[in-house]
Amino acid sequence: MKIKTKIRLGLIFLLAIIITLAGTGSFYINHLADLSSTILKDNYESLEYGKNMIQALDEKDDQISIKKFETNLVKEEHNITEVGENEAASELRQVFEQYKAGQRDDKTEALLRQKVLHMQDLNMQAIFRKNQAATTTTKRVFAYITILGTLCFLLSFTFVINFPGMIANPIAELTMGIRAIANRNYSSRLHFDSRDEFGELATAFNNMASRLDEYENSNLSQLMFEKKRIETIINNMKDAIIGFDEKNRVLFANSVAIQLLGISENDLLGKYAPDVALRNDLLRNLLVKEDKEKLLKIYADNKESYFTKESLEIFNGEQKIGEVTVLRNITKFQELDVAKTNFIATISHELKTPISSIKMSLKLLEDSRIGSLNAEQQKLVSDIKGDSQRLLKITTELLDMTQVETGNIQFNIQSIQPLQIVEQACAAVHSLADEKKITLEKNIPNSLPPIKADADKTAWVLLNFLTNAIRYSPEGAKVIVAVEPKEATLIFSVQDFGRGIEQKYQSRIFEKFFQIPGSIPGGSGIGLTISKEIIGKQGGKIAMESVFGKGSKFCFELSK
Repeated sequence: MKIKTKIRLGLIFLLAIIITLAGTGSFYINHLADLSSTILKDNYESLEYGKNMIQALDEKDDQISIKKFETNLVKEEHNITEVGENEAASELRQVFEQYKAGQRDDKTEALLRQKVLHMQDLNMQAIFRKNQAATTTTKRVFAYITILGTLCFLLSFTFVINFPGMIANPIAELTMGIRAIANRNYSSRLHFDSRDEFGELATAFNNMASRLDEYENSNLSQLMFEKKRIETIINNMKDAIIGFDEKNRVLFANSVAIQLLGISENDLLGKYAPDVALRNDLLRNLLVKEDKEKLLKIYADNKESYFTKESLEIFNGEQKIGEVTVLRNITKFQELDVAKTNFIATISHELKTPISSIKMSLKLLEDSRIGSLNAEQQKLVSDIKGDSQRLLKITTELLDMTQVETGNIQFNIQSIQPLQIVEQACAAVHSLADEKKITLEKNIPNSLPPIKADADKTAWVLLNFLTNAIRYSPEGAKVIVAVEPKEATLIFSVQDFGRGIEQKYQSRIFEKFFQIPGSIPGGSGIGLTISKEIIGKQGGKIAMESVFGKGSKFCFELSK
């Protein structure tokens, strides 16, 4: 049976109860009304007629009283309703006819009154009898209506209690089933015995839950397979890999990472990383957020090894859901780099001796006491001298670079006046600037505070900036050297108005051995790299601004 049919039948049931109660009540009320009407019509009117006839006898007016008496007697004769009332009316008529005929003595009048009273007595007895019958009927009707009303009340109460449950209970069970499905409890089922819409809904729900259960199991097995495969891949990687969730708990770590950390898997996985880092120095270093890649020295494989840390944040849309940290073992590359640095240092050192000999020989050739040179020989000597100077400059820069990379370079940090550094650098490029008619403009405020730096190495950096600025400036141009105070630091800058640097090359300008295509030959490509290392070792910052076609500005910042 459909739910709509059930609701319709329930409403019909309630309507039937209402109609039954209303019909029964109306029937018995009409029956009691008929009894009352009968008493009024049959008996009360006869009593009224008798009263009028007695009054007519009391009036002693022959014609009027007789007419009045006869009128009420005729009405009584037409209202015969009780047993014996017809005989009483006939006897009353006989006596009245005698009275009307002229026999009006006291005896006849007394007999006439007696007959009227007898007729009234018959109607009074009838009223009493009918009243008792009405009372009995009323009690019986009340009992019937009470029984029927109680029965209807019980039926209605039972209906009101049970019928809503027929609708609400399946809905409540369905709601619980949906919540179970929402909580991924796909084993939940609905059990309705009815064959209505709820039964159909239960069947559909159970089919859906079954399909979801099958999909979940198949999907879960696939996910577990993929998880196992990913774990196998991660564990077989030579790089150390550690995964964190959005709350910084350790999700996974491969065998290489666990070995480097020197901690058991049970003490690491699922734990809050900062808590573990309290007793593990390496993990504490890994949790430090840094803008640039950091080189870590870790004892591994029975030797000091070098690793780079790379952190990758994982997002789901705009929400961060985790982070993966990778430690790449670059020990072999570091060893090769050290070997390269040592090789360059050795070669550079060995080249300085023959280059010095060449310069000495060139100086002897230029001495007129040894002999004069013709124009062609002088040109060859001049070219050799220029090449040897460039070679000596490159060799010196290579030696400086190797010292910086190996950490053998020593810094003599002391308090020094900024003007001293500027004057030292400008004096070194004075002749070079004069050759190209370059004007050196100094913008240095008075009463600058001293800075904490190595005077010679800082002056070398500023000299390198000035040399590049003069080299790439046109003849007759201007180069500005400036020192600006900034909170607890001073900013040294060199600005030229040459060709500038294209945007695509600006990010690589401080890379080792990098030279801008089409630049003026003669440089080694390591001057700016050495400058960056020198300033960085002193706790400063180096930067560059350039607009292609308008010039460049190089600057570094050191603490007061």
